[in-house]
Amino acid sequence: MPTREEVLAELAKVKGPDLEGDIVSLGLVSDVFLSEGRVIFSITVPAERAQELEPLRQAAEKVVSKLPGVKKVLAALTSERKPGSAPVRPAPAAGDAASVPPPMQGRGGAAAKGKEPAAAKPGVPGVGAIIAVASGKGGVGKSTTTCNLALALQANGLRVGVLDADIYGPSIPRLFRVSGRPEPVSGRILKPLEGYGIKVMSMGFLVEEETPMIWRGPMVISAITQMLREVAWGELDVLVVDMPPGTGDAQLTMAQNVPLAGAVIVSTPQDLALIDARKGLNMFRRVDVPLLGIVENMSYFLCPDCGGRHDIFGHGGAREEAEKLGVPFLGEVPLDMAIRETSDAGTPVTVTDPDGAHAAVYKEIARRVWAEVERNRAEGQRDAPKIVLES
Repeated sequence: MPTREEVLAELAKVKGPDLEGDIVSLGLVSDVFLSEGRVIFSITVPAERAQELEPLRQAAEKVVSKLPGVKKVLAALTSERKPGSAPVRPAPAAGDAASVPPPMQGRGGAAAKGKEPAAAKPGVPGVGAIIAVASGKGGVGKSTTTCNLALALQANGLRVGVLDADIYGPSIPRLFRVSGRPEPVSGRILKPLEGYGIKVMSMGFLVEEETPMIWRGPMVISAITQMLREVAWGELDVLVVDMPPGTGDAQLTMAQNVPLAGAVIVSTPQDLALIDARKGLNMFRRVDVPLLGIVENMSYFLCPDCGGRHDIFGHGGAREEAEKLGVPFLGEVPLDMAIRETSDAGTPVTVTDPDGAHAAVYKEIARRVWAEVERNRAEGQRDAPKIVLES
């Protein structure tokens, strides 16, 4: 494995913008990260020249990839925000409006009548549908829900993959009890790892579990894009994406650049969690991503000793929120020791007890999610323009 100094020495061979100096002496290289054959760094460029300077980024990746011991290189173009300037946002896809539309009403995020349709976003070869599992805040059990939802979709007869887009806190490797390094298939394309018959890709496979990811937004976006589009997913009915908490760059990039079949929002019953869940839900509505529904996690607690039910975080808040906002309510998942213990052990309850009550809850949620996906597809086909040939 090369040292940081050796990486910088190679990067010094790359000319700066307009062929003046080199990117190291100009102070454009930062955030150099090395781990077991992986080299990751960012290059600071003017925001308005990001697309123009894409060849510079590619040249930087190429020179570093030639160093002995380097297996994977990830370079990201970043830009500094000038004081008083507006934040740099990802460019809208071709055909999209320059500004984000106001929140849509109704069950999904379908565009209002009369709006010109946006150009089709490029899909992932072999993947039939992409579902985002999101939450407005952390700690609501989003990753556990993602894992068991994916396994329940598989149990319901679908071919499933999982992308762990939570760069800062990747939990999917532990939940699926999968470790190791993805192997290259050809060029930059990696082979995903597999757990319980599900293809899995995560940043957790590329760095140690205890390693903090101190990255800027553009680097996160580049990493998610590569894990999505430079992985040999094969033929999948659905790819479930475990999103980071919140409504930042990662969520906006996925929503604007990936043809999401819909989003599942995970929340706990209490008001504070629902406030943040509402923000996540409205973000997907603003970018015309269908809302597949809300899951109320940690909905209630059944005491194993007395059998009594306790609504520790309140109860029914997510159901009421779904009714108020006009989106499907997908189901209630209890706060239970079995779910927690099996998740921590990497043996999800949907696998260890497939005929149990908890697995049944996740399977029903999966059934409702897939029913919404198919309903949206049917409506899209029905509303699509038809060509009629008259004799």
